[in-house]
Amino acid sequence: MTSILAYCRPGYEADTAQEITERAAILGIYGYCTFDSGQGFINFKVQNHTDADRLGLELRVSSTIFARQLIVAVAELEDLDTADRISPIVEAVASFRSDHWQNGLLFVEHADTEEGKDLAKFCRKFAVPLRQSLRKHRLLTFKEKPELRAVHVFFCRTDKALVGYSYPDCRSEFANGICRLKFPSSAPSRSTLKLEEAILTMLTAAQQQSVFRAGGRAVDLGACPGGWTYQLVQRGQFVEAVDNGSIDDALMASGQVEHFAADGFTYRPQFGRVDLLVCDMIEQPERVAKLMGDWLVKGWAEHAIFNLKLPMKRRYETVTTAIDGLQKRLQNISGNFNLNHRHLYHDRDEITVTVIRQ
Repeated sequence: MTSILAYCRPGYEADTAQEITERAAILGIYGYCTFDSGQGFINFKVQNHTDADRLGLELRVSSTIFARQLIVAVAELEDLDTADRISPIVEAVASFRSDHWQNGLLFVEHADTEEGKDLAKFCRKFAVPLRQSLRKHRLLTFKEKPELRAVHVFFCRTDKALVGYSYPDCRSEFANGICRLKFPSSAPSRSTLKLEEAILTMLTAAQQQSVFRAGGRAVDLGACPGGWTYQLVQRGQFVEAVDNGSIDDALMASGQVEHFAADGFTYRPQFGRVDLLVCDMIEQPERVAKLMGDWLVKGWAEHAIFNLKLPMKRRYETVTTAIDGLQKRLQNISGNFNLNHRHLYHDRDEITVTVIRQ
């Protein structure tokens, strides 16, 4: 039985399984999920390879909430001989040789768990001889080509691996589906990485250029101590930082930040509107989604990037309810919006939402 292998944050397996099952059903593809809580991935099993391949072609990682990577898994190899792990993997890759698709990349990966992290060094070393062998057997191009299909070898243990592939328009470009960013030493908090990842992975290059035009104005609700404001300042924005707490001194000294000790739910932009609204307040997701909708519907902000904090249970339902309500409100105003929502690597128990006016 072929499956779709979805990587996710450990502890979010049930949410990922529910989402992938529902998304597959919309495409008329039915199956069931297997997973263990905390393992960092789920298997969505289907009856035939055709269904799995179609899901791999039509379901983009970027359009999901909780999946970090999606691959069509064609083989599960257990009890691999430590003297020769490569031969059975090469044989598995040969089984999905295609007249229509060449393999242009190789990912040797592991789950984002403590056990998985122990495999990281092994995966890096193993990738070198495996890549050579795949090229020798003409199962992988001699130069890396991101525009082609990618081979994935996902190790659960050093003697167990799942082998499969992903399509270029649907996969994450990052190994393990993780966008790793370096924390800027001058940033006031690590929350800055959440907004940076959202900008780099959820906005196209054209959207980034449009939203962060030089001299633009932004509001940061719940700004203290300034992690998100830092990203805005770095991109040339003038920021109204709203929080009853204090804002980082270096940000205030930049000349690009005004601090307003006010309630984020009652604050209004100083000049009637801003280009961008950002928000990382710890509040009920429905309440934050409504507030963001108010700003967009009333024309106080052109675009918005914000986080919705998630409950311990029924996270998928909570997200979809909040997003559905926001989408309905946006449909009643002029203009088109590109709305995306993802559980990013640097997020914790929250998702990031981008609403970009087209």
